[in-house]
Amino acid sequence: MLLLLRQIILWTLVRPFALLVLGFETRGRVHLPRTGPAIVAANHNSHLDTLLLISLFPAAALSRLRPVAAADTFTATPLVSWFSRRIIGVLPVDRGRPERGADPLAGCREALARKEILIIFPEGTRGDPEELGRFKSGIARLAEAEPDAPIVPVYLQGAGRVLPRGSMLLVPFNCFAVIGAPIRFAGKRPEFMARLKDAIEALRADAPPLRWL
Repeated sequence: MLLLLRQIILWTLVRPFALLVLGFETRGRVHLPRTGPAIVAANHNSHLDTLLLISLFPAAALSRLRPVAAADTFTATPLVSWFSRRIIGVLPVDRGRPERGADPLAGCREALARKEILIIFPEGTRGDPEELGRFKSGIARLAEAEPDAPIVPVYLQGAGRVLPRGSMLLVPFNCFAVIGAPIRFAGKRPEFMARLKDAIEALRADAPPLRWL
């Protein structure tokens, strides 16, 4: 029943909102994973980013799609927590300092073991529009633990201007996603993170100019 509700919300609300209100366009959709384990790694400038990425996938993939998000934001109240977990499929991660011996990425590892598709923002928090911040090491740790899982780089353009951090009003810019060929973990964590960031930077250079709607 919940999966059906998620599919209805995707087809009647999220996808029409992305296409009609945000003018969302994509390039490289063929690179998106259809099955897991896999990781979609994108830059993060807006709360719209998760919804835009979800709208890229067919309804049949929703049961395997798990956006990784900050627990303090997406589980702030019982209602927000229920909607985030059950409808959006959010996998909450605590951004605070973990307790001794605790693994904040345990839920992500379990999701990959279940052959699910994670949506991860390697910066860990929203940054300035069209800018890439420093990547945190969590994605490298997950990639190292699942070296056969493809990591698909995505550059999202426009969402940080449509709904920037701290704003509640939409600004009429278009949004665009450039999706790159998957990469896999090789070498050491810093080398992998540099390769991933270079891949997203290259996608940013390939993105079309922003335009007013």
